[in-house]
Amino acid sequence: MVILVRHGSTPTTGKMLPGRAPGLHLAEKGRAQATLVAERIAAMEKPPTAVYASPLERTRETAAPIASALGLRVRTSRGLIEADVGDWTEKPLSRLYKTKEWPTVQRWPVGFRFPGGESFAEMSTRSMDAVLGLVADHPGQSIVAVSHADPIKAIVAAAAGVPLDLMQRLVVSPCSVSALLFTSYGPAVLCMNSTGSLNELALS
Repeated sequence: MVILVRHGSTPTTGKMLPGRAPGLHLAEKGRAQATLVAERIAAMEKPPTAVYASPLERTRETAAPIASALGLRVRTSRGLIEADVGDWTEKPLSRLYKTKEWPTVQRWPVGFRFPGGESFAEMSTRSMDAVLGLVADHPGQSIVAVSHADPIKAIVAAAAGVPLDLMQRLVVSPCSVSALLFTSYGPAVLCMNSTGSLNELALS
């Protein structure tokens, strides 16, 4: 099982598109969120055996209390990194909402490439490849992967067989949990955007 966790809130959450800009850390609220999600994950009947995070500060800071609660270390997975938003990096969302490209981002992401960055299709392939690689490295185990909203949306959409163009209908809140089970028959989505107990994560 792969437990996908979005990083906690930062000072720019909901205000800016940070992309891969360095130096963005969790806000006080985000640190509290990370502590709570760590407690939830550690309380699982069968706790994860590995914790991975994207290379960015905000994901590693979210992963740190999770790893500490499990007695593990945080490993880095480059494929879990945020989308490369290119020229849109650190631009205010209020400004991006007014661009002629924004409707495409929301309604036809398959047809969009961030100016000077990557496309949603590339992000989807790259992030799912990273998850599948982690699954292969940890057969039969549960692992945590701390990433970002759009990569998690794309991963869950791919696992559910939902077209990438519908990924923006999915909601991934800060420090929410989305869990996937990978079997020889394919993946199953156990939960998405969960903020409650994780002991219900099982196939009925």
